[in-house]
Order: sequence, then structure tokens, then C-alpha cells
Amino acid sequence: MKIFLYSILSIASLYIFLCIALAIFQEKFLFFPEKLPEDYSFQFTRTFEQRSFPVTGAVIHALSFKKSGSRGIIYYLHGNAGSLRRWGEVSYQFLALDYDVLMIDYRGYGKSTGKISEKTLFSDALSIYDILASEYGENRIIMYGRSIGSGIAACVSSKRKPAKLILEAPLYSLDDLVRHRLPWIPALLLRYHFRTDRYIKSITCPIHIFHGTNDTVVYYGSSVKLSKLLKENDEFFTIENGGHNNLVNFPIYRNNMRKILETEP
Repeated sequence: MKIFLYSILSIASLYIFLCIALAIFQEKFLFFPEKLPEDYSFQFTRTFEQRSFPVTGAVIHALSFKKSGSRGIIYYLHGNAGSLRRWGEVSYQFLALDYDVLMIDYRGYGKSTGKISEKTLFSDALSIYDILASEYGENRIIMYGRSIGSGIAACVSSKRKPAKLILEAPLYSLDDLVRHRLPWIPALLLRYHFRTDRYIKSITCPIHIFHGTNDTVVYYGSSVKLSKLLKENDEFFTIENGGHNNLVNFPIYRNNMRKILETEP
């Protein structure tokens, strides 16, 4: 009996410890930024410009890729790991389709400064969107959110009117993902929510979702749930056997992305 009680107490103590650790160090579980020194020199095969956007309490660093005679601009919000050192190469696929690309590093990523929070992620992205709108006009901005960036892109699109919204491997919400992956974590501990499901309901522009069935990071069912909230002419593309980081390798992604970007909104 004593051994049984000891085991129960040990398990309970471990559970409480893990919950406390999650509450205190939540950012460590969610974000995996790569910091870059201010003098870091990016190496890309395409011409680019570094841009800095002063926002409240931080400076957001960005890379701008330009295509002569572009159709508009892709405003790309990346996933939760790395920095623009790696993400910058994603721009090539959009340059090939005659679009300029702006990619930002969130606070604490790359050369960006400041402390990250859900509120600042959204407010920073929105502030930069407004600058792009003044440079291009909203009807030439296409929002693109990948993985955790999907919630940010959806939030911005719900408050503004971009030409289109493209979501790659999006979260239904972080609460939903945690319930699916780690059901033992109390939802009340989460300070981040990324409620794509909530924002998507008030987005008026066309929405296009891509998700692979073998995604082991953001489970495919996330997009299945989001698809039930789409408007009549929105699109959901299932990529059979697609993972979290390889959708560009599949013809269904490339062909439909081309179609989306070559079609007037």
C-alpha cells in the first residue's frame, strides 16, 4: 500500500512540476528561434534587401525580394523555428511566379529585437501589413501563413482586406493542437492560442489551405476542421503523404499554387 501511495504521489508531483514548467517557460516549448548577429551576412542566389520596421518595444527585421514587373507581394509569415537565414530561400518559388516577397522574423528571431507574446506577434504583423498596404495597395497583397504563422496571417486578414490568404499546414488553434498531442496539459495554462478557427470566420478574401496527410507536427485534422468554416469558393487541398516540411515537392501543391497566384482576386 505504501509503495502504491508513493507511486501516486511521485506521478502527481511530476505532473505538477511539468505544469509549472510549462506555465513559466511556455515560450521555450513553442518557439525555437535562431538569433543572428546584427552584422550577419545573408547568402541568397536572388537579389534582396534587408528592411527594419520599428514597432512598439522592438525592431522587426525583414527580407524583401523584388521581381521586376511583379503582380503584387507575398507577405510571408513563417513557422516557429529558425530564422530568415533559412526561410529566405522559400521566396524563390514565389519570385518564379512574378511576385515580390516580404518575410519577417518575429521578435527574438534572427536580427529582430524585443520580447515575444501573442499580442506582439499580431500587432507587429499588422503594423507591417499597413506599411505594405501603403506601398502596394491592399488588392496586391497576398497573406501567406505557414504552421504557427497561419494564426498570425489569419488574424491580420480578419482585420484587413488582402487580395488572398494562403495557409500551409495551419493550426485550427493552439488549444486544439495541444489537446490532440498533449491531452494531459490543462488548457488554462496556455497563454498562446492562435485561434485560426475564430479569425477565419470574418475573413472576406479568398482562402486557400494546403495540408499533408502525414504531417507529424500540425496534424492534418486541423485543416479538415478549418475546411468546415470556409466560404463557398474557398479551397482546401489535401496532399496525400505530404509531411510538414515537404509540400512544395508535390505537384498538387505546385500546380494549384501557380493557379492561385496567376488568377486575379
